[in-house]
Amino acid sequence: MPDEIRIKYENLVALIAQTLASVGVPAPVREIEAELMADADLLGVPSHGIRMLPGLVRAIRAGTTNPNPQIKILRERAAACLLDGDNGPGRFVSAQAMQRAVERAQQFGVGACMATRVTHWGRAHAYAYRAAQAGCVGICATNAVPNMLAYGSTRPLLGNNPLAIGVPRGARDPIVLDMAMSQAAVGKIGTYLREGKSAPANWGLDADGNPTSDPAAILASRRLLPFGDHKGAGLALMMELLTGALAGGMLSHEIAQSDQTGLDPNSSKLFIALDVDAFVDQERFAQRVDDLLAWLRDAEPGLTITYPGERGWQTRDQNLRDGIPIHREIVEQLRAIDVLL
Repeated sequence: MPDEIRIKYENLVALIAQTLASVGVPAPVREIEAELMADADLLGVPSHGIRMLPGLVRAIRAGTTNPNPQIKILRERAAACLLDGDNGPGRFVSAQAMQRAVERAQQFGVGACMATRVTHWGRAHAYAYRAAQAGCVGICATNAVPNMLAYGSTRPLLGNNPLAIGVPRGARDPIVLDMAMSQAAVGKIGTYLREGKSAPANWGLDADGNPTSDPAAILASRRLLPFGDHKGAGLALMMELLTGALAGGMLSHEIAQSDQTGLDPNSSKLFIALDVDAFVDQERFAQRVDDLLAWLRDAEPGLTITYPGERGWQTRDQNLRDGIPIHREIVEQLRAIDVLL
């Protein structure tokens, strides 16, 4: 069997949607889940794409994830709200939450929505991007189960609690930063293992506490390192306070104690939108963004600048032309839940 197969984007979306329909996910929910899950593969991030479908299907079958969540607003003020995601599929609930933040921003200049009782949202990029497409600066963060060393610990104390920021550029693809507070996301380390690559030695430690370039050793020890040492740990702590604590929900270690599936049920996610027009004309803002990028690219001879998200747009264009690659191990995992590629 070749290392990978390739599938058209629209076929991948349809395949995910059909699989979710088979476990009782209604059309409005599965359509968003399928689109955002496939988008991760489309943009070259297989760690957060269809690879996550088997876990979601198992969680729905086990009752950990509600296939048809009844989203409720629990608290509300003019520009802010807290919603209960009913532990529904995380991509769908997160898209709804960011939409509520955007709608408030379009009315008041700034909007914020906290979503609690949400399962794994896939890739943070998706929601910052949606806000940017609506002409807003989008910011989102989540807590996650402890998977990262912190403050010199010998075991994971904090989640790597991702943060994403999306900035619109008019008609052009937005700039989107999506980063975990660890040197690398757990899924990315898994991708390196699957593809037979060595990891940079600063990504994590082995079971003996030594730096290692073996992705399998890092995953087995669960000793991921924060980026920038105390800086990454400090940001992870603050993301925890801005999500789990501010929502009055579960903290990272409490999520882990209540569920071991990796779907992070009962996690909390913060969505913020800033309407650019509340501060400056969209055209002027887009021009200022382009001016900065142009200056950076011309700052030094031979200097190559890649802005956040740019490689994803390039990969998207290639995959739309050639088909999205799906690794053979992921194909086998999908076949185990009766998904045939």
